[in-house]
Amino acid sequence: MGKKNNETTLERWKRYHRISGVGDITRRYFVMNAFDGALTMLGVIIGAYIAGILNPMPIISAAVAGSIAMGTSGISGAYMTEKAERTKKLKELEKAMLIDLKNGLHHKSHRFAIIFAAIIDGVSPSITAMLVVSPFFLVNLGFVAIKTAFFSSIIMTLIILLLLGIFLAKISDGSMIKYGIQMLIVGSVTAFLCVLTSILLGGNIS
Repeated sequence: MGKKNNETTLERWKRYHRISGVGDITRRYFVMNAFDGALTMLGVIIGAYIAGILNPMPIISAAVAGSIAMGTSGISGAYMTEKAERTKKLKELEKAMLIDLKNGLHHKSHRFAIIFAAIIDGVSPSITAMLVVSPFFLVNLGFVAIKTAFFSSIIMTLIILLLLGIFLAKISDGSMIKYGIQMLIVGSVTAFLCVLTSILLGGNIS
């Protein structure tokens, strides 16, 4: 009993994490949504460049608003989805064991998993989105030129995609080069489609 009372919050969370098996789910959430956040901002930046926007504030405003929207959507969507799935699993476990698990270890572990998954789902796209658009904050502060920020953001996006590819390779014990190249190809195709769409809608490459 004494050991349980002396258990730190971090140790308790680690135990909930292990029991709930939330690690696999959150890894998928992290990669998918970080990927979405980076590519969404890449589209915004390429569109702004082709439209000839030379003021960083509209780009920053769009990025912040987009990050808030993605974060809110991710947190609420993942919370409701995980809650439904975890509630179902807990009820099935209660029927199998013929006991009420409310406020027990499994119930607390599932509740932890719901919150943890929701946070990861919401935070990951917001972080990558803000990293991609970060050079424009430097433009607003007068440290770099606007055109430098455009190209820096594109490079930042490719770096993020490469790192996500390496992360996936580590998870799957696969080739880092293969996964990294695949991610870069997706980023390049996305950039091409953004450029093509912007031009077709009347933009001009300056």
